[in-house]
Amino acid sequence: MAVDPTPPEGIERYGYAQELRRSLTFRDLVVYGLIFMVPIAPFGIFGSVFEGSGGMVALAYAIGMLAMLFTAGSYAQMSRAFPMAGSVYTYAGRGIAAPVGFLSGWMILLDYVLVPALLYLIAGVAMNSLVPDVPVWLWLIAFVVLNTVVNFFGIEMTARINRIMLVAELAILAVFLVVGLVALAQGKGHGGGGLSPIYNGATFSWGLVFGAVSIAVLSFLGFDGISTLAEENRESARAIGRSMVASLLLVGVLFIVQTWVASLLVTDPDRLVGEGDPDGTAFYDAARVAGGAWLAKLTALATAIAWGFANSLVAQAATSRLLYAMARDRQLPRFLARVHPRRQVPVNATLLVAAVSLGLGLYMEQREDGITLLSSLVNFGAMTAFLVLHVSVVVHYVVRSGSRDWWRHLVAPAIGFGILGYVVVNAKVAAQELGFLWLGIGLVLLVGLLVTHRRPALAGIAEEEDEK
Repeated sequence: MAVDPTPPEGIERYGYAQELRRSLTFRDLVVYGLIFMVPIAPFGIFGSVFEGSGGMVALAYAIGMLAMLFTAGSYAQMSRAFPMAGSVYTYAGRGIAAPVGFLSGWMILLDYVLVPALLYLIAGVAMNSLVPDVPVWLWLIAFVVLNTVVNFFGIEMTARINRIMLVAELAILAVFLVVGLVALAQGKGHGGGGLSPIYNGATFSWGLVFGAVSIAVLSFLGFDGISTLAEENRESARAIGRSMVASLLLVGVLFIVQTWVASLLVTDPDRLVGEGDPDGTAFYDAARVAGGAWLAKLTALATAIAWGFANSLVAQAATSRLLYAMARDRQLPRFLARVHPRRQVPVNATLLVAAVSLGLGLYMEQREDGITLLSSLVNFGAMTAFLVLHVSVVVHYVVRSGSRDWWRHLVAPAIGFGILGYVVVNAKVAAQELGFLWLGIGLVLLVGLLVTHRRPALAGIAEEEDEK
């Protein structure tokens, strides 16, 4: 693919030095987003979404994709205005105010810092199911060490690994779809109507479907990680937003197709809706119906590698960039802003993410509700941060800049805010309690910064805010 001749806008005008290596193309960014979201992500949570949606899994993923597209649109607008690392922390801080950016960054840290641990834990459990003699904690350690080493060698190495893993995931998905479609043609599965994964009159209700969306949306989290690579993008600032939308559309179609086929292969949908999928094997059971034990094991192995290596690799990279951006602005300890002189990666932030992921993963592995609790917290942190992102678009463009592009700068963000607000309100009580506890800690830290006269300030606008 040809490189956009328009170079990305320099970050020097915002008061920063260009320290990270600009080497990523639009294709690299799209691949990064696809890997972060995992094209085969529904393999791991298919049963939960099936239960929550009354069997209408494809519909839940379609609505989830629509919701995330509105959020991607807001990311696209803010990434053009502020082409820097830091994701919603940067956009809310510069679009609204630095203290709001601090709290937004703090909330999305709940997503970014926890998601690698969640991925490692899921992968460890999956691998343990295939090789019981190797304990979950040992698999967890192996994945953490492997990903940390790859990330240390630089973003180019991560990008190359991403491309290889994406091809492998798509190949396995293609095998499942081909074998699954042949099996359906042979009359395997529950024999229900072909439209039941998108609409089931016996179970349909908007409340039911949106409740399932709150679970399915976990599969889409990660597209926003593209924004953390803004300072390593060598094309125009528009490439960030375009790559988010492109990766969301591509992965959304894959989610809908694979869950549609898998839903029709479920032999007893009423039991799955009524009893759920406590062991997390519903997708592998569907694969077994289609092709036998070999396909069930192949999809389980693919899930473990995709979540534990490919997805965790990019999650660690994105989290380290967010920590780097906040530390560079002195809103986190300064040592996290250290960039390796030769590798040009935020080395201390990368190592800290690895340490936190390892410690948290080992702790949650001991809890019966570890995966469920981590999943709920990841969703809550991301959704609340996305709410602030939508508000930042309206404030920056409409209120401050006087934009009259009503669709992109007012209507679309408002719709995105409404959908995500519904998801947050209907989140699990445990996630709400722990999420608001995390927010409370962030507020205490913010007050501490204000009391000690270290009011959050962003380079390039610090003097302006001091004058206010």
